[in-house]
Parts: sequence; structure tokens; C-alpha cells
Amino acid sequence: MERLVSATRNSLRALHVLMRDEAAFKSEVVALSLALPVGWFVAPTLGGYLLLIGVILALMIVEALNTAIEAACDAFSREFNADIRLAKDCGSLAVALTMIIAAAVWAVALWERFIVG
Repeated sequence: MERLVSATRNSLRALHVLMRDEAAFKSEVVALSLALPVGWFVAPTLGGYLLLIGVILALMIVEALNTAIEAACDAFSREFNADIRLAKDCGSLAVALTMIIAAAVWAVALWERFIVG
């Protein structure tokens, strides 16, 4: 039980730092706040709703991991290093690809709800 409490504290500390310092993460929290009620209206099924919310949560997860990569790289060295640049660029690419997936899922759901049917 003590490990669970400790892990929860660590997670809440990370959430606090992300909310305070990461503009992209704040934007994603706003997107999630909007997606929760809008997704319920847009999705025809509970599974569809969970998918719409899940892609926003996946984006937030990837954003948190990208921030972790950047923090680890910065802790290692602030000087230019091609490998560090690649690690940071890959983290950024992961966020961008997840955004594309989330946008596509939402676009299809909106298309099906308002155009097709």
C-alpha cells in the first residue's frame, strides 16, 4: 500500500509540474475538458465515446513522456549533442503523430454524426 501512495504522490507532482510549466499539456487538459461532454453528444455508442476520450488521453500520455525525455536530456547535458537532439525530435514526432490520430478519430466521428447520419 505504501508503494501505491508513493506512486500517487509522484504522479500528482508530475501533473502539477505539467499543468504549471507545459503550455501544450494545459491545452490538452482543456481539450479533454471539452471532449468529455461533446464526445457524449457526438459518439453513437459507449465504445465510440471511450475512443474519443481515449485518443485525447493518449495524446496527454505521449506529451508527458515527451516532457520526460526532454527533462532527462536536459539533465544530462545542455550542450549541443546530435543524439540528444534526435531524442527530443523523436519525442516531438510522437506527439505530432498522436495529434494526427486524435484529429482523425474526431473528424470521422463528427463526419458520421453530422454529415452521414
